Amino acid sequence: MNNIIIAVPAIIGTILIYIFSIKIHKRYNYPFTLPILIATCLIILILLLTNVPYDTYMSGGNWISELLGPAVVALAYPLYKERMVLKNLLIPILSGTLVGSLFGVVTGVLLTKGFGFDAEIIYTISSKSVTTPVSMAITESLGGIVPLAAVFVMIAGISGGVLSKYVFTFIGIHHHLSKGIALGSSSHAIGTATALESSDLEGSISSIAMIISAMAVSVMTPWLLTILI
Repeated sequence: MNNIIIAVPAIIGTILIYIFSIKIHKRYNYPFTLPILIATCLIILILLLTNVPYDTYMSGGNWISELLGPAVVALAYPLYKERMVLKNLLIPILSGTLVGSLFGVVTGVLLTKGFGFDAEIIYTISSKSVTTPVSMAITESLGGIVPLAAVFVMIAGISGGVLSKYVFTFIGIHHHLSKGIALGSSSHAIGTATALESSDLEGSISSIAMIISAMAVSVMTPWLLTILI
């Protein structure tokens, strides 16, 4: 009974905060007003001010986390709409995503190793660019810190969603193919949501890149770690 009393306000509060964040983003459409960024910051602030433990909040938050699976499945709709175009772009998407996945693992490992972090942290950050369930599974198999892996995934996703517009402009990337591959292979579902704001085609490319990246990183990470560490 106590769990229900805690869970219901947590669920309702999270939904209301996210709806508020969406309205802010629609009114002030900037990368730094990304709904998930605003919502995350507001929830953290509220928990700190009310002194509510994270575990207590997650007694309801876990119910929302369970919707991650159906949300990913829902990405199949734009894939279906753009299926003919995607079929013609399969080779560029596949090759670009594999390179992006390789670069994501290598840079994370080399940076943490260069700064002197121990092997446990290196194992944890190696799969930062794939979606949370896959990253946590990879981290657990490698002997990393599973909860911290989820944090790294969130940072990679939000930073990609927030900074991608500026990075693309600075480098001069404007094609939907390049942007979709970059977001999907580096910032997983959050990057894909950002890509969908541009167009269904860019979002579809990002969805495929996210899926391919998850499979590629699962296979290549243990092998790369033996070489890089």
